[in-house]
Amino acid sequence: MNKTFLSLIILCLIFTSCKNEQDPLEISKQHIGLLTDSTQVKDLKAIFINDSISKFEVGKEFAGNTNNIIILSKSGEKRLILTPKTVSDSTSVIESIQILDPLYKTPKGISVLSTFKDINSAYRISKIDNGINSVVLSVKELNASFVIDKKELPANLRFDLNLKFEATHIPDDAKIKYFFLIWNN
Repeated sequence: MNKTFLSLIILCLIFTSCKNEQDPLEISKQHIGLLTDSTQVKDLKAIFINDSISKFEVGKEFAGNTNNIIILSKSGEKRLILTPKTVSDSTSVIESIQILDPLYKTPKGISVLSTFKDINSAYRISKIDNGINSVVLSVKELNASFVIDKKELPANLRFDLNLKFEATHIPDDAKIKYFFLIWNN
């Protein structure tokens, strides 16, 4: 009887210690906190229960064909900007997420407060794109793109749109303006 009781207690301890709760601020390839690549728009209120959800209505702004959903903290700070795959469809999944809040971090500690050196040390940069006002670093491991304002670059590199950027062109202390994940479902 005592062995059975002891075995039951040990088994219960094993099961309760194995329970992993999702970090609500962790960013990975297929989730940001409780938001996953299969979450539907209609489920956002349940996921962001402690935040406010603001939605742009197409036609009332110069939103064009997008219907961005902004997640705000209770104090009104923008945390995330979500873009659904299908406009005005509550069953649509989220296609891309722009991360603005520094509380959201990857398992390797990368957030919007990180620098180019932080990203380059933590992840393999798969591609660097030269935009008009920014440089975009793509990291396949996360399905993420990190945007660095060209103001962070040396003056001789800011205006050449034909320049093929290399990692050596970007200063280690260049700050991230924001970053986003793209989920292709």
